[in-house]
Amino acid sequence: MFAKLAGTHCTLISTAAGLSRAARSFISNFLILLVFLVAAAVTSAAVAAPSVTGMRVGQHPDKTRIVFDLTQAVEFQIILLPDPYRLVIDLPEIDWKLSEEMPAGKSGQQVQSLRYGLFQPGVSRVVMDMARPFAVQEAFLLPPGETPHHRLVIDVAPSSPDQFMAASRASMAARRSLAPATPQAPPPIPFAETPRRADGKRVVAIDPGHGGVDPGAIGVSGIYEKEITLAMAKQLKQILERSGKYHVLLTRERDIFVRLRERFAIARREGAELFISLHADSIKNKGLRGLSVYSLSETASDAEAEALAQKENKADLIGGIDLSTESPEVTNILINLAQRETMNDSARFAAMLLKELDPVAPLLRRSHRFAGFAVLKAPDVPSVLVELGFLSNAVDERNLRDARYREKLARGIAGGIDAFFAFKDSVSRS
Repeated sequence: MFAKLAGTHCTLISTAAGLSRAARSFISNFLILLVFLVAAAVTSAAVAAPSVTGMRVGQHPDKTRIVFDLTQAVEFQIILLPDPYRLVIDLPEIDWKLSEEMPAGKSGQQVQSLRYGLFQPGVSRVVMDMARPFAVQEAFLLPPGETPHHRLVIDVAPSSPDQFMAASRASMAARRSLAPATPQAPPPIPFAETPRRADGKRVVAIDPGHGGVDPGAIGVSGIYEKEITLAMAKQLKQILERSGKYHVLLTRERDIFVRLRERFAIARREGAELFISLHADSIKNKGLRGLSVYSLSETASDAEAEALAQKENKADLIGGIDLSTESPEVTNILINLAQRETMNDSARFAAMLLKELDPVAPLLRRSHRFAGFAVLKAPDVPSVLVELGFLSNAVDERNLRDARYREKLARGIAGGIDAFFAFKDSVSRS
């Protein structure tokens, strides 16, 4: 290609010999620029990230076939996870260019639900919830042939629970990291009062709920909770930083999965003095709307709060994390006496938030609730979970998709943060 362009360049220059020097110079420079642009386009195409352009699940009498259409051949690995039965497919970081919605399983089918997204930097993940124990019969890549794209094909068939567990253990033992090597994060700071920053700014951690392979709730228009919470977190960060009083960190700044424990570990490593987790629920009652704020308690304030906490605490399972070998001390962090002051501060902050948000957003009738959310269990950081509204309600969802409405919410939350730190300062001076 480049030889042809160079030949064309010489031919045109010789043809233009009769033109003025300025005209010949213009044509020459233009053709050189054209060569560079073509070269850049070819190089860009050569290094473009692989994409998934299609996905389908086929039910056959003796097996279930799962097919992904890919723009390139990719490395992949398969992990089988129990409790519940899950098929996990890890791929290099990949672009998802799917026009159709995620397929939902029907009663009796092996694949009950499916989700995908960025699992960690460098790794994309697909997680499929399966109806019963299964075995992977075959998993292979097909090059372009009958179709113009590569295909990843996975065949699964029924198996016994014992066979599944043996295969699961083997898949876990054989797994390898597909992610590029990254420096290991430092451990969380020990339980102690964090010194103030040298610039005097308060440190606030904002946690956009869900992300990556864990989409969260789905709104009536099809928008995902993870999109709403990230947009809201970025707006709140901007408002707080614009005030000049706060250093703000986000537990995630893009569409990526973050484990529950890692969310508050990030806050503790950075010396956060407040932790705010943002969510937007979805329930069967489409008429219910309004905002609520949760603070931590091992005894839920009501059945709805308990049900929500149980659902949110399954985020790691949704993301395809193996919790079967972790001790109860890891999966269920115990509240001890040292947390009592933190829990009191969390409840106080929740009340201050609601006072500021009342004029700008509809609140649930019992707007301050208590439940055992895993993400709120940092022992030394006052923490709340804000349910911004219900994505199952058309009005709430429309509002939360509106940047101007989110701006009002962000200003209300910022007002609650100001009030909390003003209270803390007044206590420390007394």
